Amino acid sequence: MARPLRADIDLDALRHNYRLARDLAPDSRSVAVLKADAYGHGLVACARALEGLAPAFAVACLEEAETLREAGIGAPIVLLEGIFESQELARVEALGLWMAVHSDWQLDALLAWRPTRPIPVWLKVDSGMHRLGFPPERAEAAWRRLRAAPDYACDLHLMSHFATADAVDSGYFHRQSALLAELAGRLGAPTCLANSPATLAWPEAHGAWNRPGVMLYGSDPLEHANAASRRLAPVMTLRSEIIAVRELEEGEPVGYGGRWTAPRPSRVGIVACGYGDGYDRHAADGTPVLVDGRRTAIAGKVSMDMLIVDLTALPEAGIGSEVVLWGRGSGGETLSVDEVARHCDTISYTLLTGVLPRVPRRYHGAEPE
Repeated sequence: MARPLRADIDLDALRHNYRLARDLAPDSRSVAVLKADAYGHGLVACARALEGLAPAFAVACLEEAETLREAGIGAPIVLLEGIFESQELARVEALGLWMAVHSDWQLDALLAWRPTRPIPVWLKVDSGMHRLGFPPERAEAAWRRLRAAPDYACDLHLMSHFATADAVDSGYFHRQSALLAELAGRLGAPTCLANSPATLAWPEAHGAWNRPGVMLYGSDPLEHANAASRRLAPVMTLRSEIIAVRELEEGEPVGYGGRWTAPRPSRVGIVACGYGDGYDRHAADGTPVLVDGRRTAIAGKVSMDMLIVDLTALPEAGIGSEVVLWGRGSGGETLSVDEVARHCDTISYTLLTGVLPRVPRRYHGAEPE
């Protein structure tokens, strides 16, 4: 019998979440962000599921784009970080990619390149995130250089990234938004500004393009859910089974370091999943799991290949019982990856992208349109 741990990927849920992003911004086009192996869900499988539904895809680097092209994905692909060295421009052109330009050296390299066909460019502005992008006071000059170049003027957009679109305190978001609106208006520039939280919560940020990312995979990026984010459906279910059961006396310790001790005569189950599979070792005692559809909690430190759950209140659970670490149980019960992440003092992005290759992905859902 194979080890029972697996990640079930619901491609119908992925498509549902993309349609939600699209429907929230009917006057925009929505590029589906597939970077980091589609946030751990499988780059090629997710692209194929969205092909014909999403008009374009976005990745972080050339290698991810090459994987999609080799798999037969023909839709436009945006390189969100652009090129990392000028020699990559030959592959950008050959693969028909779009690219972000966020720095002077990228701009200079691009303008020195003479492509045989135009390369669509998204000029990135640092409106307050302070990672990548031209400062606003220099963005106009960069824009005009591109507008003056026939090879790049035909499909030019202004791009930026919001630092706090997920936050309840919207002051900084509005500062960024106002700066970008003024710059885009002055340049007559179409924009791509809205990430997942802005897509869900800030219609004024919707531009010619939006770029939903983590919301496509069913994670709610907002500090407080709204009506739209409550409609997201989980795409990944990390699922395993109880492989052993132990009876403990009051006061007996469990796991490395004995962090958890039985507060009363207790019954615990050993689950085939650990940090060697990508489950977060920082999961605290009390981190929720579903066992046969009922909530219980982790007891003790996560090991490399196993973790332990408290079965004391679940006398019917035993060897072979289904364990859902996050996602949807076989009876329809759901445990949000966002809730699990809070107990690990992290965010859903790290949990989803951290599921390691030894965990098999099993795909379910409709064929692409």
